[in-house]
Amino acid sequence: MKEKTTQLKDIYDAFDADTRDLVKGRACTRGCSFCCREAGSIDITTLEGMIIRKAMEKMPKSRQKTLTKAFRSEIKQREAGNAVPCPFLMKNNACMIYEERPFSCRRIYSAHVCDRDAPPAVNRQVMERAHQAIAALQQLDNTGYSGHLSYILYMLSVPAFLKTYTAGEFKPEEIMEFGKAHRIVINRTRS
Repeated sequence: MKEKTTQLKDIYDAFDADTRDLVKGRACTRGCSFCCREAGSIDITTLEGMIIRKAMEKMPKSRQKTLTKAFRSEIKQREAGNAVPCPFLMKNNACMIYEERPFSCRRIYSAHVCDRDAPPAVNRQVMERAHQAIAALQQLDNTGYSGHLSYILYMLSVPAFLKTYTAGEFKPEEIMEFGKAHRIVINRTRS
């Protein structure tokens, strides 16, 4: 796991270095949270989910309970077709897990200040490189899955799934019903 975590960070760093000049002049600033509230799905790999779980385990128990409730609520809202803000978004529009945020959050930026009438504007080259990085992340996590943050974290909260994943085993039949209903992708089929 430690080796894969290092490789994951290398993919993040390579993307940042490769796109640094392309995102100069971005409008995003500290506290901007349009993408955290409005701009689509926060997809992660199972490996990123494990890193996020570790970050959550370091939080005070009261915050862990609040997040668990928020994720349960978010799952219900998403299943009903509603968009909801990321549960890690705090009242001051800062991210609770900024240092451990997944790639889907790291890759987002905009060339202008966003609002509902002006969604994020991104450079096509940045998005192409993001797709390459996602493929690399899925290949690295080849016994895992990709999907919305809440769904992957839910899967990792199921002891049988967690045991299978941490053992490096691959048993998609264990999550088939949930996976199909929640558009979970098998990384092995994408890499």
